[in-house]
Amino acid sequence: MFQGLSDKLNEIFKRLRGYGRLSEENITEALREVRLALLEADVNFKVVRSFLERVRERAVGRDVLDSLTPGQQLIKVVYEELAALMGGSATQLRTAGQPPTVLMLVGLQGSGKTTTAGKLARLLREQGRRPLLAAADLQRPAAQEQLATLGKTLGVEVYRNAGASSAVAVCREAVSQARSRLLDPVILDTAGRLHIDEPLMDELRAIKAEVKPTEILMVVDAMTGQDAVNSASSFHQALELTGTILTKLDGDTRGGAALSIRAVTGTPIKFVGVGERLDALEVFHPDRMASRILGMGDVLGLVERAEQTFDAKQAATLQKKLKAQTFSLEDFRDQLRQIRGMGPLEQLVGMIPGLSRLKGLPDSTAQERELKRVEAIIDSMTPVERQRPETLNGSRRKRIAAGSGTSVADVNRLLKQFADMQKMMRQLMQAGKGGRLPRQMPFPLR
Repeated sequence: MFQGLSDKLNEIFKRLRGYGRLSEENITEALREVRLALLEADVNFKVVRSFLERVRERAVGRDVLDSLTPGQQLIKVVYEELAALMGGSATQLRTAGQPPTVLMLVGLQGSGKTTTAGKLARLLREQGRRPLLAAADLQRPAAQEQLATLGKTLGVEVYRNAGASSAVAVCREAVSQARSRLLDPVILDTAGRLHIDEPLMDELRAIKAEVKPTEILMVVDAMTGQDAVNSASSFHQALELTGTILTKLDGDTRGGAALSIRAVTGTPIKFVGVGERLDALEVFHPDRMASRILGMGDVLGLVERAEQTFDAKQAATLQKKLKAQTFSLEDFRDQLRQIRGMGPLEQLVGMIPGLSRLKGLPDSTAQERELKRVEAIIDSMTPVERQRPETLNGSRRKRIAAGSGTSVADVNRLLKQFADMQKMMRQLMQAGKGGRLPRQMPFPLR
């Protein structure tokens, strides 16, 4: 996420950290490079200009030039201005004074609007609410079926009218049904087009006038950069958006849309899509995103993901097994699954302060493959073999390798690493009772 921009900014600031004292010339040169990095990231040029003016105004002040750590102070200024550029802090969804709250999703075709409607419904249901999805896209073939399938998968109710000829009527009926059945909020999945045209805008204006939505959220594809910003501006002029949802942010290496859209439209980014799974929708935190862009990680985000993924009862059971030294390959596999459940390794690495800047780290894609390989090997074992790996003789190892699509060498390596891990755990337990700590920690993966 934003890797290209992050790498360039970190190279610029790495040089600045080497100066014991900064001059206005040093700052001017650094900001010139920052300007190029932002423009290459497809950030709106007017946004870049005003951003750098604010940074320069603060950077040439006494707080930076007279600081004992001027390089760090300048980074602090850039961090604060980046966060402010994207909105400063997270913006919550509005709620209607009288239920149901109506959330109207708009956007062009291909931005992921229908899938985002499902993701949003899931997120709100996890918060204890009872959402209703409304299939108001009567233009795209199979749009209603897609939403119905999502609703069934999520266990969320969907209002659809296969014979309807008016999206306005569908929205009106959905809101009426939600009110009578105490469902809240209503999420309207409206029609999109390949490009902005008047018939589209007329339909959306009519829906707005009829149901008076609490929020009008535009779903935009972050990877389209300034095209996304321009589309959002057009929709905002016609509908007065209350916020945006950026999709495909996990694949956006530049960041132009995320850094421009708030400044250009004046509307906050409320959610971001960070993957294809239905749980891959997150509240957008500008301060955390600024921290990640500058390679400072997102510890709070990492903790929140861990809390959502790891089960407290399982953690307590695992702790007992570690103390009793009965940690098995089955337990190891369960832990790997929970780690993978937190999201792609590339995202997790970016959330750990400083880790994304380290050179020579194993490729995250290769590490993902290795995790899957380890899991496949353990899955190919019998329950008894997972509990008692010492029973695995040569013929059993050949069978496991064939069943998992790996080699006997891969099976042997996993068993060796697991044995090293068990040995380390025994040493740690002995150290807790007054023994000595192990001199070296084994790597669980190659």
